[in-house]
Amino acid sequence: MNLFNSALGENITFVRPAYLLISGLSGIQEMKHYYVFLCFVYIVSVVGNTTVMAVICLDRNLRTPKYIAVFNLAFVDLLGSSSLMPKLIDIFLFNHRYISYNDCLTFLFFCYTCLCMQSFNLLTLSYDRLIAIIHPLHYHVKVTHRFMLSLIASFWAFAITAVLIAVGLLTRLSICRSVSINSYFCDHGQIYRLACNDNFPNYVISCLFPVLIFWLPFLFILLSYLYIGCTLAKVATVQEGLKAFKTCTAHLSLVAIYFIPVLITFTLMEKINPNARIVNLSLTSILPPTLNPIIYVLQTQEIKKSFKRLLKIRGKSQMIKK
Repeated sequence: MNLFNSALGENITFVRPAYLLISGLSGIQEMKHYYVFLCFVYIVSVVGNTTVMAVICLDRNLRTPKYIAVFNLAFVDLLGSSSLMPKLIDIFLFNHRYISYNDCLTFLFFCYTCLCMQSFNLLTLSYDRLIAIIHPLHYHVKVTHRFMLSLIASFWAFAITAVLIAVGLLTRLSICRSVSINSYFCDHGQIYRLACNDNFPNYVISCLFPVLIFWLPFLFILLSYLYIGCTLAKVATVQEGLKAFKTCTAHLSLVAIYFIPVLITFTLMEKINPNARIVNLSLTSILPPTLNPIIYVLQTQEIKKSFKRLLKIRGKSQMIKK
């Protein structure tokens, strides 16, 4: 943070409150049931994503470029839900609504980085499906372990840099209008609106980042599946086309679950009731990490077979010990 402050001179002073108040979802009755539900969903998310990561690590047959991306998706889902949910439960269920300024920015950094990486992981998996279906003979040449690791590393670098820029620009603001954040976490858009000095750079970031992080990946995914559909319609029979598309059902389900509520919320941000927006965003943050492992286990044959194989091996080893 000091880099941003020293870049424009050390004599500039900013008003930063010691604590900020997370005030979202206040005044709604019976909300504790909702937080208990989120707590249950978080437990399912941790168990599911840990299981997917363990299966990929233990089964050598799954150590392919595609499953490097799936492993990274499960890791990001686990990190994202673990960054958000324990704090969310502490804030609302136990009524610890005050959070220190520095902790708030750290909270924001982890939440937004994981939100970005979820989008980029789905983009990576769509590229994998595109090459696998359109260029099956060249798949192992174009999509290698090295390529996949480099692609994922570059997305991590971009996401971390982008969120650091957003957080750094927040430290250039004097927070003096209020200390109350009308959201369920340290929301970038809600924080920069509390400033009483120039927040135009933060406004630009809030407009630019959704385009770069959500709309462009979603557009690429949409176009890639349109291209897959057009290509299969020309060269394959209906049965062959359906068989090829069946390999994409898990990914398409994840894309729909993640992008539809996120894009609706960010596009209609000002027109949605604040509490409805907060509930929608909180569900968007926690439901995809919970459903992703369930969808992959149920719809991906490789993981189902691997999971059954590992259970059989464990069962046999226990019988031998007896």
